[in-house]
Amino acid sequence: MEPFRISSGAVSAKDGIIVALYSDGLIGYGESSPMAGDFYSDDTPELSWRELCDVVIPAIIGREFENPEDWNRALDQVEAGNFTKSGVETAFWDLAAQRQGKALHELLGGVRRQIESGLAVGIYDNIADTLAVVERYLTSGYRRVKLKIEPGRDIELVRAARQAFGDVPLSVDANGAYSLRDLDVFRELDDFGLMMFEQPFPGRALEELSELQRSVSTPVCLDESLENAALLKRAVALGSMRIANFKIQRIGGLHKALEMVRLCREYSIPAWVGTMPELGIGQAQGAALAALNDFVYPTDVEASSRWFQDDIIRPWIEVQDGLIELPAAPGLGYRVDQSKIQKYAIASRCFPEA
Repeated sequence: MEPFRISSGAVSAKDGIIVALYSDGLIGYGESSPMAGDFYSDDTPELSWRELCDVVIPAIIGREFENPEDWNRALDQVEAGNFTKSGVETAFWDLAAQRQGKALHELLGGVRRQIESGLAVGIYDNIADTLAVVERYLTSGYRRVKLKIEPGRDIELVRAARQAFGDVPLSVDANGAYSLRDLDVFRELDDFGLMMFEQPFPGRALEELSELQRSVSTPVCLDESLENAALLKRAVALGSMRIANFKIQRIGGLHKALEMVRLCREYSIPAWVGTMPELGIGQAQGAALAALNDFVYPTDVEASSRWFQDDIIRPWIEVQDGLIELPAAPGLGYRVDQSKIQKYAIASRCFPEA
């Protein structure tokens, strides 16, 4: 598979930490899946591994939790990153859904059995290669196209995509690569009828993002900026965005996502579910969350084969006519292939240790 390249770097292999919680004969799975290095955030797989082993697991092992508020209250008291906590937090949800005999998307409040999938396309050295990738995957019926951009690879790329694919729903994602000095770039991009400008400026630049939103008609969508509910409230108060993107890993789990969804509902902010992309467990969790009515744009969850030569779930996630069918089985709804875990594992820890 080709490397995935965004404005801050490229990645060609996926490191992920799989968390398995055992309770009363059931196994709940979660995933802590930060990107390596500083590709996306300060969190890394190495940091999450240390936090899980040294801090998070010792703080929760052997304890009983009745509901999401209980286990999130315990996790909130632990000094660890959101990517780390999400592996444990989402595994609790898998256990809870299995106990209640419900599919994860049903327990979360989802109302859809199918969700729309959107195509995300990384940065390539030339426009022709980018368009070729879009053309190849549009045959699967993806419901929108998101192009990664960076300074110098933006306006002409979007112009070419519009000429090649007409009125296909189209957005751009900068991963914070621009600043107010580039305001004219976004004013020009404003003429292409885009769905959104996703994270055009760095995460904490909410005042600058507010100025951009006042200067363009295309909705600004925030991703990296929305690490917690307080930042979401501040972004809304400043007028820094019109659309919210939620990544389960970035915000610390499904309970935090539901809290922020309620805020978006209160403030009439439309939202959608993004991915890192994670391995199959994290992707399946994102698909389940996207089943809520509040998520009105196609998710970034794509077919497993889109990103990976192999995956750890069975069956793989598939996209047909732009849609992902959600499983009806209790819990996550996918089987975690233990042979794949053993094949790809570079380290493992069990608690309590003998």
